[in-house]
Amino acid sequence: MRILVTGHQGYIGTVLTPMLIAQGHIVVGLDSDLYARCTFGDGLPEIPEIKKDIRDVAPSDLEGFDAVMHLAALSNDPLGNLNPELTYAINHHAAVNLARMAKQVGVSRYIFSSSCSTYGAAGDETLTEDAPFNPVTPYGHSKVFVERDVAQLASDTFSPIFLRNATAYGVSPRLRFDIVLNNLVAWAVTTGLVYIKSDGSPWRPIVHVEDIARAFSAMLDAPRDAIHNQAFNVGVTAENYRIRDLAEIVKETVPGCRVEYAQDGEPDKRTYRVNFDKIARRVPAFQPQWDARRGAQELYEAYVKSGVKLDEFEGPKYKRIDHIKQLLSAGLLDTNLRWTTRG
Repeated sequence: MRILVTGHQGYIGTVLTPMLIAQGHIVVGLDSDLYARCTFGDGLPEIPEIKKDIRDVAPSDLEGFDAVMHLAALSNDPLGNLNPELTYAINHHAAVNLARMAKQVGVSRYIFSSSCSTYGAAGDETLTEDAPFNPVTPYGHSKVFVERDVAQLASDTFSPIFLRNATAYGVSPRLRFDIVLNNLVAWAVTTGLVYIKSDGSPWRPIVHVEDIARAFSAMLDAPRDAIHNQAFNVGVTAENYRIRDLAEIVKETVPGCRVEYAQDGEPDKRTYRVNFDKIARRVPAFQPQWDARRGAQELYEAYVKSGVKLDEFEGPKYKRIDHIKQLLSAGLLDTNLRWTTRG
């Protein structure tokens, strides 16, 4: 297949595109590359690409593709809160417009990177795809709005699929340190503390970034009637953890560390447990291969090898929100998060 991957230079995209190429697909990326200065490790996979903001995509950019995998977004809650209107412009309106154009030019599958954060404040009940949405941030709301609006575009020739990813973890060339397991291991390696910023009680389902990529790949060959206009939680039911339980896994992985709670840590409104049986049943080609303990070990080894420092992952080098603020203050981005210069 010929596939366009938006956000191909992001956390998931830099893992997904080599996987697709290895499977024999023709892959083109589209990205404005806000995090060009945030590469972790040995560099990015090189593929044909369109350097463009997702808000500026034209129908001609989408012609000739069999599938569009839409990952490009402002990718976390703090960044989404920086300017909620901008979050909705990029994460919601641009995503819906992209789907309309894809349908217009004959793309048959539109695979959208949604999120289990759409469930938001959900408590202890285990949630299927039929559970009500209860997002608590602009980021979560934007994902709900895309699913709602793009679902209405479904037709005999255009199949949208919504992948509600669990909280990601794992090593990537565009590694994120603002997600729970990645962050806990980084604190443990650099300070000897498994530092918990909440009270440790919230539930999180977690999934390795490679397994998210496997879910996207599996949607390409799945029978249309199994996935057409469907939402799928992406993860493994056994991989639901309280934050404090993940901290214990990290403590057992990183030698000589101890768990510490922030003095001002409070319950996080974002707490949800998720059931992942549907994707296993409807798309058996999706075979996740990671669990939290193996992932913590992978992260530990990568951090030790790279020599990452606390002020790097809690500062503008790798922290998404701080990096964007740095680019804004330097005048490299305008207030609409468009490049003024590449510096």
